[in-house]
Amino acid sequence: MKTYQAELVLDARAKLGEGPSWDAQSGKLLWVDIEGFMLHQYDPITGNDDVLDVGEHIGAVVPYIPGEVIAALESGLYRIELASGTKTLIHDPEEGRPGNRFNDGKCDPNGRLLAGTMSLHGEDKQGAFYSMDQQGNVRLLLDEVSTSNGLAWSSDGRTLYYIDTPTLTITAFDYDLDSGDIADGRAVVQLDDSEGFPDGMTIDAEGMLWVARWGGNRVTRINPSNGEIIGEVNVPASCVTSCVFGGPELDTLYITTARGDGNPDEPHAGSLFQVKPDVRGTATIPYNQVQQASWSDQ
Repeated sequence: MKTYQAELVLDARAKLGEGPSWDAQSGKLLWVDIEGFMLHQYDPITGNDDVLDVGEHIGAVVPYIPGEVIAALESGLYRIELASGTKTLIHDPEEGRPGNRFNDGKCDPNGRLLAGTMSLHGEDKQGAFYSMDQQGNVRLLLDEVSTSNGLAWSSDGRTLYYIDTPTLTITAFDYDLDSGDIADGRAVVQLDDSEGFPDGMTIDAEGMLWVARWGGNRVTRINPSNGEIIGEVNVPASCVTSCVFGGPELDTLYITTARGDGNPDEPHAGSLFQVKPDVRGTATIPYNQVQQASWSDQ
């Protein structure tokens, strides 16, 4: 098993750093502080990290068009103008679930946004997993989810890998790129909580999964075809939350962390880290919205 050492990039001290995505248009890393209500834009060229207070829990952010992003907030799925901070609601699929918030989310190869929710109070099976298509229509994919978390697609887009954290399982679904339907869910990786709970996830150009391990000081590289752990990134923070490949060559793995209840005294808990493994990643897919007059000028 190959091991790597993550290096500190930004001593951000985020309460709950999460949801990183690489915006190839701007050359910046988008990431969030869920509990701090912050949307971050980190520029690796200048080292600047611009921060936008969105006023509520923000679980995930994905690129959209220049100057705008799509974000999964506690109160729904929004379009956000980065310069002004203006938020425009697209849809709130959980209007009747005030005890929930959105967590992780990513776009499929066709530009749909998939994002899931979880209880704000640690209740089991109160969350769900949704898909928002290119017209802004949202539909339910999975119900009775506890902590909807990491997701990634195979290179052909026909397999979706998905994590519901407390299950310690990476589940694979058959994925229909034309319809966005999922089918035939099956466990492909079963993990041990002694090395941390599975959190956010990305996939590299060789089809291997990179899984952040909450409470485990690591990101593990896993072969989804047999469940074998084939690599490991040591991270100097215990609560490792997510990761994504970025940079012009997609050769840098950026890693987010949190200041969890059990690690408030760790010097770099909640910081952003990076490592350059000997493999490239896959590109972050922007949201491919067909502009709708109903929310374009609000």
